[in-house]
Amino acid sequence: MSVNMVKGQRLSLEKQGGGQLTLVRMGLGWDAIKKKGLFGSRERDIDLDASCVLFADQQPVDAVYFGHLVSDDGSIRHTGDNLTGAGDGDDESIIVDLTRVPVHVTQIIFTVNSFQGQTFQEVDNAFCRIVDETNGQELARYTLSGGGPNNAQIMAKLYRHGDGWKMSAIGEPANGRTFTELMPALAAHL
Repeated sequence: MSVNMVKGQRLSLEKQGGGQLTLVRMGLGWDAIKKKGLFGSRERDIDLDASCVLFADQQPVDAVYFGHLVSDDGSIRHTGDNLTGAGDGDDESIIVDLTRVPVHVTQIIFTVNSFQGQTFQEVDNAFCRIVDETNGQELARYTLSGGGPNNAQIMAKLYRHGDGWKMSAIGEPANGRTFTELMPALAAHL
């Protein structure tokens, strides 16, 4: 059963029936808002980019995004860049093998941004979700609502908690065309 998360909510990453998750996918989906004009409605391509930054305590140690599709240690993989938002379901995904994440990595923060600078006022049906990749079961979904003049959002983070991992929905609007431009904003969520 999937949980519809709200901003700031925390979720323990455990399998139904017990046990820790081992392989999760953070999916990002969106559509362009249809604009009505004199000659009917039209849709402008929206290029959102999913990224994640790996932290050892407060220090960034790696990042996975459209230009670096696999973490240096191989535990995290981006499935590729979607330039339009076309299609149903996840438009971009980042797959995390929690069993392979190095022990010094304590947090993984997921972001979404528009490299072309388009704002969330131009985006519809945006969401992020976490899926148990071993069986395809959606565990949690977070709707990226609010529109607004921002071109980025700090979506969520995975963080170590005892022997396992937890997820926190952040949903914080930000501005930055790349995850590197979001680094000052990420510091508030470490």
